[in-house]
Amino acid sequence: MMRAMRPVIVAANWKMNTTPADAGELAATIAGRIREPGVVRIICPPFVCLAAVGAALAGEEIAVGAQDVHHELAGAYTGDTSAAMLEGLATWVIVGHSERRRDHAETDERISGKLRRAVEAGIRPILCVGEQLDEREAGRAETVVDGQLRGALAGHAPADLQAAGLVIAYEPVWAIGTGRNARGADAAAMAETIRSAIAATGWGGAAANVPVLYGGSVTAANIGEFLAEPSIDGALVGGASLKPDEIAGIVARAGLTANARLAETAAP
Repeated sequence: MMRAMRPVIVAANWKMNTTPADAGELAATIAGRIREPGVVRIICPPFVCLAAVGAALAGEEIAVGAQDVHHELAGAYTGDTSAAMLEGLATWVIVGHSERRRDHAETDERISGKLRRAVEAGIRPILCVGEQLDEREAGRAETVVDGQLRGALAGHAPADLQAAGLVIAYEPVWAIGTGRNARGADAAAMAETIRSAIAATGWGGAAANVPVLYGGSVTAANIGEFLAEPSIDGALVGGASLKPDEIAGIVARAGLTANARLAETAAP
């Protein structure tokens, strides 16, 4: 029953792709292909494309998300974007993506600050965690992810994060653009580790309600393997989300999972 209570979510992370001139058209095309009301659908374009995508999605039940947010309210942070700047432009935000950790040396403490700003602003966060290849090969994958979660959630009241609708995206960094693939069983095992770590930070049984997405080179061809796992609740999609056929296939498969969960809930 706990599993059926969790929503099925597909978040499209466009990364550093599209421009204000073409993002709206792409968003409109995708919107026409992913009308699956049982699936929570989010498009996260670059900051400069948020307004264009928002306008293109007017009237659609598809949310707009930002790819990052700054850990301070305002100040001398050239090139950064605060939570207040996202008002009216985004209702979701990705926090702690592996590429931000890698390219901008984001620490768990810094990510915790970003999470705090998102929650304070009423922007629903997708917190990313995941291990590197050497960490997995050393048998430390669960330890690394557990530590990332505890670091990011430190100092946050569980009730605040529950009210904010915290979502976790598990990104096995070694499976992103490397040609190596994670298996559904890998993701499912890590989802259980994630919920156990969250429970240990004071959530208790409420951790079972936290949606966990898979985010490692997701495609229409492999999404079924991950959504077949009861502990996985959707996907954070990168490159495939820029291709209308691919993202349509992913959302369609997510719709099957959402409908199955709804039927399970309604069953006597």
